[in-house]
Amino acid sequence: MLDNIKQIFSVKDIRKKLLFTFAILLIFRIGTFITIPGLDKITINQQLGASNGLTAMINLISGGAFSRLSIFSMTIGPYITASIVLNLLQFVIPSLERLAKEGETGRKKLGKYTKYLTIAFALIEGLGLYFTYRAYLLAPLTYGAGKVLGLFIFLISLMAGTSLLTWLGDKITEYGIGNGISMIVFFGIVAGLPTTIRAFWNLGGAGFTGILVFALLMVGLIAVITGVVFVQKAERRIPVNYAKRVVGRKMYGGQSTHIPIKLAMAGVMPLIFAMSFMSFPSIIISLVTDTTQLSGFWGGVYKLFTASQGSHWGYLLGYALIYMALIIVFTFVYTMFIINPVEIANNLKKNGGFIPGIRAGKNTSDYINNVLIKITAAGSIFLAAIAILPIILQAFTSQSVSFSGNSILILVSVGLEVLSTIEAQMVSRNYSGFLG
Repeated sequence: MLDNIKQIFSVKDIRKKLLFTFAILLIFRIGTFITIPGLDKITINQQLGASNGLTAMINLISGGAFSRLSIFSMTIGPYITASIVLNLLQFVIPSLERLAKEGETGRKKLGKYTKYLTIAFALIEGLGLYFTYRAYLLAPLTYGAGKVLGLFIFLISLMAGTSLLTWLGDKITEYGIGNGISMIVFFGIVAGLPTTIRAFWNLGGAGFTGILVFALLMVGLIAVITGVVFVQKAERRIPVNYAKRVVGRKMYGGQSTHIPIKLAMAGVMPLIFAMSFMSFPSIIISLVTDTTQLSGFWGGVYKLFTASQGSHWGYLLGYALIYMALIIVFTFVYTMFIINPVEIANNLKKNGGFIPGIRAGKNTSDYINNVLIKITAAGSIFLAAIAILPIILQAFTSQSVSFSGNSILILVSVGLEVLSTIEAQMVSRNYSGFLG
């Protein structure tokens, strides 16, 4: 292992990318400790330090930024929401669909639109957080002209923090290792691991019983991680043969290959999308009313989408079912954006390739689409099951653990993605590779 790490850092290009990525993540970590100006830090530490439910999950992903109400409290949530909305709009707005097919130029324009939408969603989410946590503002910023100044400072700080994080994520993607947005979420979870391990230790209590419970939790965690690794690496290989053809005096084709379709093709993006969507209704409700005075229908909706510790088990199960449905839907949507069966079938036909026993053209695209649907269905159900398991346990045991299945899936998926990226770059430079 040490030899492999030494080999990685001996390659100048890879070393520069890794160091650049670490530097950007360090900036993110420092930013999580910069509290929004004008807030009472002592009150924040006392009342937000023991967050639970959805709040705890957001806090874990943000690397503790949410519990400190730092400038990075919203993390990259508005950017993710903007990406989802823009992707969905491509189905109903032909001009956006055409942009998506225009290659690099179209992607740049869509990226610009996404950033504009990010600012809009950051404003909405920032307003929601202001109305929820304005009581933590210092006295001069809570009345008269100071109230307007307090709102301005609060919103500008959060919007600037989200814009900076989005820019940092883009720079990691462009000049560093891995997907920038995923890396920021990954590092936020890693930063909270010591606190999570301590929470697991305290969950079991003291004495021999506590040690036994902690050991069982660790065994269960290892088992879940093993299952996640297996699913992330699993793939269905569709065999492809190429017909022999003579061009001049040379013969081409005749070889056999395959189309790999991974069980979890979409990776962790559906989880991140679903988490972003699940937090949005509570933000909208907090914008239009005082959540402490909510009752009746809207009070139930607010409790459903916050799913905090102590909530009725019915709210928790309802939250879990909606969350599960969103993960499954986003897995299918994201996978369909990645793989286009019609395009694959056309490319195969153009190059003389065919799937044994399947006619070229529409039959091939239908076959690939059918396989893709079955594989994606299995992968999405696994992702959803891992994600909602802690919520189900919370509903019946009243124990809330912020380090959920989402955290495990994100850590494992992003970790494997980074290792694969490094492996590919090592192999391209005629090294044996990092994974052996």
